Order: sequence, then C-alpha cells, then structure tokens
Amino acid sequence: MPVKYFPALFVFLWATGFIGAGLAMPYAEPFWFMTARFFIAAIILAVWALVTGARWPDKRGLVNAAIVGCLIHGIYLSGVFWAVRHGLPAGMTALVSGLQPLITTLIAALFLRETVLPRQWLGLLIGFCGVALVVAPKFSLSSGGINPATLSAALAAVMAISIGTVWQKRFAVKIDLRTGTTVQYIAAGILTGLLSLTFETQTVIWSPELLFAMLWLVLVLSIGAILLLLILIGQGEVSKVASFFYLVPGTAAIMAYLLFGETLTLVQIAGMVLTTFGVALATLQKKQPAA
Repeated sequence: MPVKYFPALFVFLWATGFIGAGLAMPYAEPFWFMTARFFIAAIILAVWALVTGARWPDKRGLVNAAIVGCLIHGIYLSGVFWAVRHGLPAGMTALVSGLQPLITTLIAALFLRETVLPRQWLGLLIGFCGVALVVAPKFSLSSGGINPATLSAALAAVMAISIGTVWQKRFAVKIDLRTGTTVQYIAAGILTGLLSLTFETQTVIWSPELLFAMLWLVLVLSIGAILLLLILIGQGEVSKVASFFYLVPGTAAIMAYLLFGETLTLVQIAGMVLTTFGVALATLQKKQPAA
C-alpha cells in the first residue's frame, strides 16, 4: 500500500478502538484488560522479530522504547479506559482527548524546534472546534462520572500520549519497529500489571464480546494502528501527525451510525467538515517551485 494512504488507514483503525473498548469494559477491569492486551501483542511481535532476524535495541534504546511504551500505551490507553469505566461521558472523554494535537504541537515546537506556521495553529484550532461539534450530542455536564478523578485520568492520558509522541520522534525513531514495539508493550504491560494488582480485583467475566474485543484490539490496534502511527512519526513532523487524531471522533461517529444505528445529526456532520478542513490546513504543504 502506498505510504500516502497510511494516515487514512491509521484514522480508520484507531477509530475502531472505541468500538472495542465499548465491548470489553463491561466484562473486565481496565488495567487487567490492558495488561493482557499488551503482553499478547508483545509475544506476537517478539516472534515476528525473532523469525525475521530483527535487530534488538541497545541499552539506551531499550530505555527509550520502554519510556515510550509506558507513555503512549500504558498511561494513555489505561487512563482513557479507566475514565470511561468510572463514568466519564464519551463526549467529555473525546473533548479532552481533542486537546492532544494542540499539546503535542506545542511540545514539539518547544523541544524538537519544529516550525509551526500560523496556518497550522489555525488549522489545529479549527480542528478542535470541529471535534467539539462532533461530540456535542454526547456532551453532558450532569453526569456523576465527571469528577476530579476521572478528569485527571483523561488529562493525564492526553499529556502522556503527547509527550510519548515527541519522545518517540526525538529518541526512538531509529529503533527497529518490530523489536522496539515489543519492548514498548512489555514495559506498558508491567506498568498496568502493577496498577491492576494494586487497585483492581482481577475479576473477569469471560464472554464472546470480551474475546472478540481482545482479538480485535491486539491485532488491529496494538499491532496494525500502532505500527502505522510509529511509521508516520518517523516520516513526518510530529505536529502534522498529531492533527490526524482530530479525524478519529468523526470516523467513530460514522461507524456507530452504520453499525449500531446511532443518530448522526447535522451538527455532527458540520463538525466533521470543519475538522477535515482544519486538518487539511494544518497538514497541507506548499508546492515547491519548479527548478
């Protein structure tokens, strides 16, 4: 598949994660589920790396890969799942997550010295407004799940993936994807495993929905989507890669409409159009003049 299609494929695969999360959370606690998911993905990737003779990172590479894994996988995914399970409404979760491209771009500008044009900042702001419109029908301030704990978990998750994305670009982009991602998942699995042993009961209700969600999230998200994300980070500016996350809520809303018959309002459609325009403004490059 041509590289130019990777952003669209990443957005589509990442959006399916919300469907998988909705299927899994009634049957397993978030830290336990993440631990199982991460170690299964690590085993698959480790076998792939050994069969293909991939090069394993040195000590510094191991440390950097582990840091990225704890940030992008361990803290981000677990924080979002924990907040949702403890009552934070989907609209509020998506809106907080919508801050991620702005935060990532700011960190990249400060620490990677990436040049962010006024046009790109405008595109990011427009994209965030579009996300707000997409999630508006599910936005509610009356839910009992909106409290300091759930909001802190969601914000910590957003900060973690923002810092993790920049850390990957700065320190881990040259590590082989097969071995580097294996180390990421082992580190993330250890972190969430400790959290599960500390804060959870490890109660699991085995069901076809849980097994399907685990299979889907491991193969499609933890391997397919994450490898695409790491490739995109390695090949482009972090600020532009981060802007693709704006397209996820709209894509997830379309999926929910097609699969589950959820409503899709004119406000949401307008938000999708606005978000797409914002992402285009933030990512399109000027054509170079002919020599």
